[in-house]
Amino acid sequence: MNNTPSAVRVAVVTGAGSGIGREVARQMLAAGYRVALAGRREAQLKETADDHPEALVVPCDVTRQDDVEHLFDAVRRRWGRVDVLFNNAGVFGPAASVDEISLEDWNATLAVNLTGSMLCAAAAVRAMKAQVPQGGRIINNGSISAHSPRPRTVAYAVTKHAMTGLTKSIELDGRGFGITCGQIDIGNTATDIMDTIGVGAGALQADGSRRVEPTFPVEDAARAVLMMANMPPSASVGSVVVTATGMPFIGRG
Repeated sequence: MNNTPSAVRVAVVTGAGSGIGREVARQMLAAGYRVALAGRREAQLKETADDHPEALVVPCDVTRQDDVEHLFDAVRRRWGRVDVLFNNAGVFGPAASVDEISLEDWNATLAVNLTGSMLCAAAAVRAMKAQVPQGGRIINNGSISAHSPRPRTVAYAVTKHAMTGLTKSIELDGRGFGITCGQIDIGNTATDIMDTIGVGAGALQADGSRRVEPTFPVEDAARAVLMMANMPPSASVGSVVVTATGMPFIGRG
């Protein structure tokens, strides 16, 4: 096992093969972190890593406990510790109201967005407890939908509301171990997932109309995550909301 110097921090980023996860991983590497890139598609993870010497590519399905344990074991074998987890892997799920969604689709969305986040947080907390008094920091990727759902997104909205409870519980239970947990709720970054809900062409609104919504660069969202990660151990950022300027969030409906 390699011991990591205290000045070099080790981060795990899930969903690192695309979107916000990819950009966060790249910005962390540029900032001097050692970063484990986790996701289901190895080729995309390698593209994110771009042969960086401090990047560790670990294919992982966060819904599988064995995969998650393998991920964190690989990180500890390589660098000896875990300082930051960006709990980012997620799916938007089906476009359906509660009376239309199938049980299969409901369970699949919860498995990734909620159970997967719990499994990764649990593994990170176990690693961080072994590092007392240094502890560590967990950043959960929530969503604007943790505050105000979009129409026909029942499974996604429920998981993101539940993420807030997970965040607060981890923060509370981690206090005695130097472990902090915060949540970033991001609205309308310019990523592929926005295309799936039609933000650029006309997203469904609460009144049944469709509206082209503004987006903002994924690099700016990643900078907000990095700000949370870079806070000193004496401070914990519990909640951050970052949206595209002018998106229908405040006053949505």
